[in-house]
Amino acid sequence: MESEVDGILVAAHELKAPLAVLRQLALSFDEMNSTNEEIRNEMIAVSDRAIKQVNDLIKIRRLKDGLFEMEPVAVRAVCDDVTRELNHLFIFNKRDLFIKYSNRSKLVTANKDLLHSVVYNFLLNAMHYSGENTRAELIVKEYSGRVKIIVRDYGPALPMDVWREMKRGWISKPTSIAMRPGSSGLGLYIASKFSNFMHAEVGAVRHRDGTSFFVNLPISRQASLF
Repeated sequence: MESEVDGILVAAHELKAPLAVLRQLALSFDEMNSTNEEIRNEMIAVSDRAIKQVNDLIKIRRLKDGLFEMEPVAVRAVCDDVTRELNHLFIFNKRDLFIKYSNRSKLVTANKDLLHSVVYNFLLNAMHYSGENTRAELIVKEYSGRVKIIVRDYGPALPMDVWREMKRGWISKPTSIAMRPGSSGLGLYIASKFSNFMHAEVGAVRHRDGTSFFVNLPISRQASLF
């Protein structure tokens, strides 16, 4: 199993260069009409998202290198950064995103970059499975002495085997998700790996009309000083 996952990470590293070339080629086009300009911008955006996931996969190999320190992180600021980054994608795909913050503790113990990737992958997943008559939801609240980030979608039910892995606290490898075409489970794999590294509880709740993915983060002790 470890060698299989390691092979996936090696392949991800090899993919980074051609993705960067594709992005650069899209940037090189000039003197285009508005329609082609929109196509070019979407090509760049798709390349950026793919490169971001490749970079996340490469980070998985380096989690044990001591590069990702835990520190007090402003959880709302991280969520705001992610929603700004994905706002264009939600608008382009005519999807709505509902945001609600009710956490009183503003700081959590985490790594800012890794937490950003967790929320990003949960929201990207939710965008794919929300529709014109539904919405994706991002909720931050306090639960059992921790700060809980919840991303809710109203898409097809999460398969039981994937739900069991999320309930266990991690996904062992990227896998295809039945009833959710277009998803390899890559984002969930990345989110579970990063959450476990941060000693954060990660999981999923199956609803009759969709799924909620969540991560529970310890409140920063520094917050008590204020």
